[in-house]
Amino acid sequence: MKLIYSVLARTIGFFTIIIALWAMLFYFALIDEINDEVDDSLEDYSEVIIRRALAGRELPSNDNGTNNQYYIEPITAEFAATHPHLSYCDSMVYIVDKHETEPARILTTIFRNDQSQYFQLTVAIPNIEKADLIETIKTYIILLYIALLVCLALVETIAFVQNMKPLYRLLSWIDNFRVGERIEPMDNPTSINEFRQLNDAVERSARRSQMLFEEQKRFIDDASHEMQTPIAICRGRIELLMDDESISDAAADELAKIHSTLEHVTRLNKSLLLLSKIDNGQYTEVGDVSFAAIAQELASDMSEIYSQRKITTDFAIDLNISANPTLARMLVTNLVKNAFAHSQEGDAIKITTTANEFTVSNTAHDGQLDAQHVFERFHHDRRRENSTGLGLSIAQAVCRAQNLDIEYVHREGMHCFIVRRKKNQH
Repeated sequence: MKLIYSVLARTIGFFTIIIALWAMLFYFALIDEINDEVDDSLEDYSEVIIRRALAGRELPSNDNGTNNQYYIEPITAEFAATHPHLSYCDSMVYIVDKHETEPARILTTIFRNDQSQYFQLTVAIPNIEKADLIETIKTYIILLYIALLVCLALVETIAFVQNMKPLYRLLSWIDNFRVGERIEPMDNPTSINEFRQLNDAVERSARRSQMLFEEQKRFIDDASHEMQTPIAICRGRIELLMDDESISDAAADELAKIHSTLEHVTRLNKSLLLLSKIDNGQYTEVGDVSFAAIAQELASDMSEIYSQRKITTDFAIDLNISANPTLARMLVTNLVKNAFAHSQEGDAIKITTTANEFTVSNTAHDGQLDAQHVFERFHHDRRRENSTGLGLSIAQAVCRAQNLDIEYVHREGMHCFIVRRKKNQH
């Protein structure tokens, strides 16, 4: 989720709670104010009636066009002693003139005359329809909420986008930054202290990464060369000893084993150096690569070497991508050689390409491989003494560096290594 959407979602949620609480407070305050005004009218009306009743004057008529009603009934002293002398309530009353029931505010009060006789006066004044009031308030609250929400979202979005421009420029700069390439100056002026500090921290981190990358490259190159020199010297001396006719056959066999071990160490050193270079992004040249052309050339060469093995190819649709030519050839070579190395006489090797996939398949003699570990470094067939266990790791590193996917599947009795164009690659 984008930051702006997260901010808006939180704002809307908080704003909804505030509006709901405000609507409830507004409703109760409004009802309280209305009841207070009606109660004052009830008190005035009841006071007029009581005064006239005590003075023996004519009481107000119920038929006065106001829908106000009152009732006076005598009560006992015991009833007066056990009931409140003044109380208010909301109820429904029947309006005779209109022949309908309407909500009313009712005041009940108890008084007595000079003869100590007690009376209960009930006065009713028509009140507002609270259900209608609630619906009206709810409607206008919703309209107010929508209007405020739209205005708030627009203002907040504009303010957010304006204030976050430095962050977006910084993210773009980070996205374009590549370790090993020239660091472009960061053109990201801002008056916000936090963004200035973030710009400085990112630049320092980028320069530190660049420095560490350069040191790592020098170390890898130096270590490789320093190792290759003594290994080459040892191999040369062993070859001289092997050519010496005075040594025994047993000694010659041991020297041959040492020579083979040194060759393995040499291949291992070169493979590890190659993996480091791929992971460090040292293959930066890019060009159009035809997987079918590379595979066809390799298959032709391999057919001469392994003439006893059956090779079938299907290049009806070529896989063309923009990649480093050296790495692409290395990827195809490793997969094809891996298929030949793990095949036996008479086995089938199949190489196919489509618009989105390049597949190398060979006969599976020992069932399915461990798909989770097959691309791990030094994970290889222990029966193959000359294997470094890095061929498939190199293939995976190439795919990772060239924005490709590689997958192993066991299909129809064959090991299949499939290189795919990623979905976002065109």
